[in-house]
Amino acid sequence: MTDAVVAEGLVKRYPGVTALDGLDLHVRQGSVSAVLGPNGAGKTTALRILTTLLRADAGHASVAGFDVASRPQAVRQVIGVSGQYAAVDEYLTGFENLDMVGRLYHLGRGRSRERARELLARFRLDEGGDRVTRTYSGGMRRRLDLAAALMAHPPVLFLDEPTTGLDPRSRADMWEIIRDLVGHGCSLLLTTQNLEEADLLADEIVVIDRGSTIAAGTADELKDQIGGDRLEIVLHEASDLPRAAEVLRPMGIGEPALDDRRRRLQLAVGRRQVLVDAVRRLDSEQIALTDAGVRRPTLDDVFLALTGRSAPPEAARSSVGPERPDRTPTPDRAER
Repeated sequence: MTDAVVAEGLVKRYPGVTALDGLDLHVRQGSVSAVLGPNGAGKTTALRILTTLLRADAGHASVAGFDVASRPQAVRQVIGVSGQYAAVDEYLTGFENLDMVGRLYHLGRGRSRERARELLARFRLDEGGDRVTRTYSGGMRRRLDLAAALMAHPPVLFLDEPTTGLDPRSRADMWEIIRDLVGHGCSLLLTTQNLEEADLLADEIVVIDRGSTIAAGTADELKDQIGGDRLEIVLHEASDLPRAAEVLRPMGIGEPALDDRRRRLQLAVGRRQVLVDAVRRLDSEQIALTDAGVRRPTLDDVFLALTGRSAPPEAARSSVGPERPDRTPTPDRAER
């Protein structure tokens, strides 16, 4: 399958900081790729390079077959971009915002107005389309921003943390829209720190840290890299944890992880059916437990194992400084 987005060996340096250090990533045509990484890992810098808003110091990147450095105008004709912050003019109505973007893409007066009404209906904004956007909720603004990115039917879409700050209902609505876009053939690259979002939406996940790709694959492939299924036992008494670890260690892979505060023991066990055996062994040693189960690793486990850090909480999911992206590039936008 043809790659819609290719980045090979991307390097970007700022004074005293290397934002990208040989980054590689690929997005297959008609698929979703999610880029995960801690704050400052280089996610938004990579997005800015791929959308022609920033020049790489080294490496190569192309979008829809067009080199982003030598053919930026061609790239801008085939992409849509929605950033972390909904970039709408709050003194215009929703319809006027979309119509303005359509005119910038040279769709013409009639087609711009027609397309604006189509997208307002598609994003369930038609009832508020003639209201000024300063009256919109955060979820409505984010949907309008994504609608603006789709005005010119771009085959490749870039979303920078598209659900940051949204409530659960608005987040679920955005996920539904994204699935629909990909179902109609759009190729999508999204950066996110929402691990549930990546797990649900992405065909491939790329984990980056300190500007380099450290892992890539499907969610299941990444979870398999850190040991497959996990046995999780919660004991009645934390003082029993060392003895439980001795009893269960032969059943697992590697050393058990003990959490005294939660009275919890975790042990990688591959894919074997071990739960009943584990409970029997603990019972024979008269070790009381309050809960037991076998679960697959989560992407949070993967993130922690690969980066040494837990995924940041929702409140911290934003980037600052050079990581913050600009407005959706238009065909006429001057190269930066």
